[in-house]
Amino acid sequence: MEATTETLGVCEGGVGLEIRRTSPEDKVVALAGNPNVGKSTVFNSLTGMNQHTGNWPGKTVTNAQGVCQSDAHTLILVDIPGTYSLMAHSAEEEVARNFLCFGEPDAVTVVCDATCLERNLNLVLQILEITPKVVVCVNLMDEAKRKQIKIDLAGLSEKLGVPVVGTTARKKRSLSQLTRTMDAVLDSSSSRRPLKVTYPQEIEDAVAIVEPVVREKAGGQIDSRWLSLKLLDQDPSLVVEIRRFLGEDFLEDPRLADALNRAQQELNEQGITADKMKDMVVSSLVLTAEALCKDTVTYKKEVYNNRDRRIDQILTSKWTGYPIMLCLLAVVFWLTITGANYPSQLLSNFLFWVQDQLTRLFQFFGAPDWLHGMLVLGVYRVLAWVVSVMLPPMAIFFPLFTLLEDAGYLPRIAYNLDKPFKRCNACGKQALTMCMGFGCNAAGVIGCRIIDSPRERLLAIITNNFVPCNGRFPTLIAILTMFFIGTMGGVFSSLRCALLLTVVIVLGIGMTFLVTKLLSQTVLKGIPSSYTLELPPYRRPQIGRVIVRSIFDRTLFVLKRAIVVAAPAGLLIWLMANITVGEASILNHCADFLDPFAKLLGLDGVILIAFILGLPANEIVVPIIIMTYMAQGSLLEMESLTAMKQLFVDNGWTWVTAISTMLFSLMHWPCSTTLITIKKETGSFKWAALAFAIPTVSGLAACFLFASAARLFI
Repeated sequence: MEATTETLGVCEGGVGLEIRRTSPEDKVVALAGNPNVGKSTVFNSLTGMNQHTGNWPGKTVTNAQGVCQSDAHTLILVDIPGTYSLMAHSAEEEVARNFLCFGEPDAVTVVCDATCLERNLNLVLQILEITPKVVVCVNLMDEAKRKQIKIDLAGLSEKLGVPVVGTTARKKRSLSQLTRTMDAVLDSSSSRRPLKVTYPQEIEDAVAIVEPVVREKAGGQIDSRWLSLKLLDQDPSLVVEIRRFLGEDFLEDPRLADALNRAQQELNEQGITADKMKDMVVSSLVLTAEALCKDTVTYKKEVYNNRDRRIDQILTSKWTGYPIMLCLLAVVFWLTITGANYPSQLLSNFLFWVQDQLTRLFQFFGAPDWLHGMLVLGVYRVLAWVVSVMLPPMAIFFPLFTLLEDAGYLPRIAYNLDKPFKRCNACGKQALTMCMGFGCNAAGVIGCRIIDSPRERLLAIITNNFVPCNGRFPTLIAILTMFFIGTMGGVFSSLRCALLLTVVIVLGIGMTFLVTKLLSQTVLKGIPSSYTLELPPYRRPQIGRVIVRSIFDRTLFVLKRAIVVAAPAGLLIWLMANITVGEASILNHCADFLDPFAKLLGLDGVILIAFILGLPANEIVVPIIIMTYMAQGSLLEMESLTAMKQLFVDNGWTWVTAISTMLFSLMHWPCSTTLITIKKETGSFKWAALAFAIPTVSGLAACFLFASAARLFI
């Protein structure tokens, strides 16, 4: 049967969400829930789409959809962003609220955490005000059992007036009851009414004034009581969506305006301001949730989370938290450096063997040398280099990063760094996006979506480049090894390299704080916003799933973007290296032109032009330096670090050159993939240009100051 497309809901920017139905009988079910309750795990298990999950808030930043076949229906599941409330305070929460309120799903499944059910019921109660077609999925029942928390699911269902199902989403078989319950709710014509929250009498009286007019005007398209309450709440973003959903004339109706004025006047006469009304509404929700859990949730051990708190006393202490973070960072780098060497060499050998076969193929067909040079020695060789250098470290780093995330450690990093970021008038969640930047700055920029405040999101996006990505590690590691550790190799050599690399990273983090502070006092002035960062329970990571998903969701995604921009770069580099003007190539002419300026920075013209040509992919900086020093027409790989060091020393390198190169590598402009991502995320060339200019100026200044100081003491 031919698929049909129906636009449902309203997403960011007012763009409709396209739901693909293969039949009019297909049912759309929204998956809602607080962050970090296993909502995406439920979605993955039911649909098999393997939407990425993680043990920290804000994983789902757009609506993801997949198909699940139940006993009676084809269910189109829409995994909306995690939200604590329908009183939206961020772009993510607006997306969630808009789909639930205006997307008209056939049913809503609200996923809750069994270990903190009372807090999760706040969202359940708000959704029940919109629709009675609700299934409450109490997830993480295994965690609740381990912590000796007992939940009376039947009793809770009776109180809420909607079905309640217990699940352990990691075990797919536990979800069969959930899909059967969804079928029952979708097919039910029962008049059973769900629980409605009772607000203070002043608010109820105000709602009673507005609701009759709203009920008549809305025509049953949306719950009139809820809409009346929200109109009194005066949420500007919600008003925009109401206009889009019900039409411009809805809010301009004189009768509705008069009813709202009368209700508002009565509230004002009783001293109830807009802020006070919000507080009263929230208090009513909290008290109702407490009452629901009073007889249905029992704790055999009142100190059920003592183990997690004892661990947190160590991991989030100001005395032990930071050293542990640095040690873990060094361990991750050491494992990445040590583990990537052998597979990188194998992959490089294979890809360059393929290059030899391509060369033979070109020779067989009698292709001209210039065509072979452009396509094989230019485009393909650069691609082969980028893949062989990027893939193995990313395939190690991203799973290690994801294991820490899945275990619940990353939110602790955000907690530890919250105060330093607050002093910079930024958001503590920036620590999470900064961590993602170690793997790829483009991924870190995308991760900034978890930051609610637009100003703070821009701060995180612009400064993400100060943590070196996977592409800059080879340059940093090679220089550290050649000039400061020695090229003998071995376990202790890689360990010393990891420790020195960690010192370099700390310098990058320091620059992140410094530039963030400067920006927040100039072009991005503002005070830090408040936010709720939930520290999730520690969980045993799903190692198999983590490895598979981190490779597909992150490693290959980043690699694909790098390849797209590296291919044309390879062609450009080959042309510059092989087109001669006089007795020298264009590449050498450019290097000679830049040399006087580069000398001021402790570099030389070859190093600087290598960084410029390395804009598409940082991995090719060192190969370009080697190629230019050796006056060759294509990228070269040295047989050993000892030979590379000798080549560099013969071309004037000293320890000052080495440190200046590392400083510039740490702070120079983002790669083109990251810049494209910044433009896409901010929707502005201005911010992408600023993200380019700030680290560039910082890198030039740092190199100049260091080189000048070094000259004074040498």
